[in-house]
Amino acid sequence: MSIRVLVADDQEIVRTGLRMILDAQPGIEVVAVAADGEEAIRLAHQERPDVCLVDIRMPAMDGLEVTQRLAGPGVPDPIPVVVITTFDLDEYVYTALRNGARGFLLKNAGPVLLAEAIHAAARGDAMIDPSVTVRLIEAFAGSSPRAGRSEAVSELKSPTAPLTAREEDVLDAVARGQANTEIARDLYISLSTVKTHIASLMTKLDVRNRVELAIWAAERARTHSSRRQGGA
Repeated sequence: MSIRVLVADDQEIVRTGLRMILDAQPGIEVVAVAADGEEAIRLAHQERPDVCLVDIRMPAMDGLEVTQRLAGPGVPDPIPVVVITTFDLDEYVYTALRNGARGFLLKNAGPVLLAEAIHAAARGDAMIDPSVTVRLIEAFAGSSPRAGRSEAVSELKSPTAPLTAREEDVLDAVARGQANTEIARDLYISLSTVKTHIASLMTKLDVRNRVELAIWAAERARTHSSRRQGGA
């Protein structure tokens, strides 16, 4: 069955474009469109889509509040939300993830990444735009030990099971901001195998999304570097 999607954006040309892109993807069907946050909430409750694709800056109610109301902590029957925006501000990313978003994309992400994010959200995973991931990790790497972190990664956790060599390769690629298709190409493995490795990494490291995977990798590198310097 197709993944049923609601698209919410205040610009008609963007709504139309997103609908055309998604309807052209195998296994995805746009069942409703909304021009503002309040309409998005109403249509989401009415249509019960599998995933809501929500712009951040909308009248009546912004996408961050829409995300919290549809998918936030304490929502009894949450609907997966992917946030899409032109503005890749760190505060938006952190707030969207804290409010329950299962994805964060820029509007120039392209059809492939957009479809990947929709499929990921529908199956309970999370997809963060690789360019956003890289910038967040760069900011994190230059911050103090407690600054700039995702709230869910407050300290380095040991994996619940040892990482395999291939999982280490995939983790490094995620930390560099590579998308699943790029990882598959560079490691000469299938896209489904990449997804399997990422799911395993999230389970072993007890994280929720790609940003937290990359932050874990950055913190591990920092910890190892500090130990080497301390032993010098």
